[in-house]
Amino acid sequence: MFWADKIAESAQGEQIVNDSKTPSGRVHVGSLRGVIIHDVIYRALKHAGKPVKFMYGVDDYDALDTVPSYLDREKFAPFLGYPLCNVPSPDDKATDYAKYFMGEFLEVFDYLGVKPEIYYLRDLYRTGQLNPYIDTFLQNSHLVREAYKEVSKADRPSNWYPFHTICENCGKIATTVVTDYNGKEVFYTCEPNATNYVNGCGHSGWISPFDGNGKLPWKVEWVAKWQLVGVTIELAGKDHSQKGGSRDVANAICRKVLHKNPPFHSPYEFILVNGTKMSSSKGVGSAAKEIAELLPPELLRFLMLRTQPKSVINFAPNYETTTRLFRDYDTLIEKYQGVTPESGEDPKQDKELQPLFYSQLTDEVKTYQPFDFSTLISLLQVPHLDIKEEIQKRCEQPLTDTDWEVLHQRIESAQKWLDDYADEEEKLVLYFDEIPAQVQELTDEQVTYLGELAKNLEVAESWDGETLQTIIFSTSKGLDMKPNNAFPAVYLTFMGKSRGPKAGNLLSYLDKAFVLERIRGAVALKQGAAV
Repeated sequence: MFWADKIAESAQGEQIVNDSKTPSGRVHVGSLRGVIIHDVIYRALKHAGKPVKFMYGVDDYDALDTVPSYLDREKFAPFLGYPLCNVPSPDDKATDYAKYFMGEFLEVFDYLGVKPEIYYLRDLYRTGQLNPYIDTFLQNSHLVREAYKEVSKADRPSNWYPFHTICENCGKIATTVVTDYNGKEVFYTCEPNATNYVNGCGHSGWISPFDGNGKLPWKVEWVAKWQLVGVTIELAGKDHSQKGGSRDVANAICRKVLHKNPPFHSPYEFILVNGTKMSSSKGVGSAAKEIAELLPPELLRFLMLRTQPKSVINFAPNYETTTRLFRDYDTLIEKYQGVTPESGEDPKQDKELQPLFYSQLTDEVKTYQPFDFSTLISLLQVPHLDIKEEIQKRCEQPLTDTDWEVLHQRIESAQKWLDDYADEEEKLVLYFDEIPAQVQELTDEQVTYLGELAKNLEVAESWDGETLQTIIFSTSKGLDMKPNNAFPAVYLTFMGKSRGPKAGNLLSYLDKAFVLERIRGAVALKQGAAV
């Protein structure tokens, strides 16, 4: 049984699945893991026939704590420490900073078929919905302090209260410290040294904590959201889920102050880029929107779901990782299409196929005739080639409208990868008008090999990639030559470098007469230079 179906099976009564995000900058692709995990739990509960809602909170009352590298620091530095919803938008497409970056992220939600009910913390604070919880936590600040101390060993002074006002003088929320509460107002000071990234103005005074005048610290706010929204299921990333970490503190506050059990929780791992955790504010890794522009939605969902939530995903949009993702997905599609009703098999019970079902935008698996993504990348780089005609020629069966729909999407993905992610050494640069100068690097053994290869290719009965790959390999075997010496000879002859795509495929993209002429020309050039 798939992990989400196990959660759904054990759930009792109405369920509220919740996730949230602080829109501090471009939302990185790592944040999509939580989105997809919670969406799949929501879908699993629906499939199980259980009443469920999926909620997604925007923590836009959090402070702007850094200026991302891609923004104008001079413009945004004055707003450090402000609530994100009070920071201006980078452009006129949104009313404020938080709406700008969250709007970009929500476009990815739509793309992936994720449809939660969205709520903004600014609205919960400003409309007074959080007022009762603010009062409860302020009245019981000693219990909140105890929870911090017991769980995370964090000492809070006896006059510390769990609240940050928005300073009436400078507008910052990150620098205010509350030290008293009389049941109606809190006393605060905008401390000059409260944070290491912005200074408070020193102002102090009494102010009502209600109706949007400030916010709860996020671990306390987390508990308030659970109760207000009615959350029953909310998972958290590994960083928040460690022993004594944020989730443990929130759980303790929930039990100690509100005398209620926290929502169901299970940790999930990070998405790494070459071993580094992504950060939206530091600009490390790829933005969710950028990856959504690269990968079709089912493939992006599959990226998140083919790995168990408690296992790390190490993702980088390089050639090997990207082409393997498409290849693995196509393999599952072919396996799914091979399961027939007559076989008596239930594909939903096949452990390998289970991620495929939740990778879809709907409840139906979108099937098609797979076409190798790495071949598309190569075909797009061959000049004067009719890509559609070449694809049709290489397919065993006539292509349906659905096949072409998938192919058009993948052609766009392949071109996007070439334009934005391909390293120069990964690009297929073919020499059509001249023989690469690098053929002078060919050894005598490689020249002999190319001569034999031309003879064998001339009598090839078919000009498809697999046939040509067999000929390239068998020619080296016939000369008792190692493949890692033979294949570079082919690449040097056509690309001027010693590595490239699958050699048989490479030659299949080209006209047979041109291939034979080029190989013989390279041999003649090298032999002439040796005379």
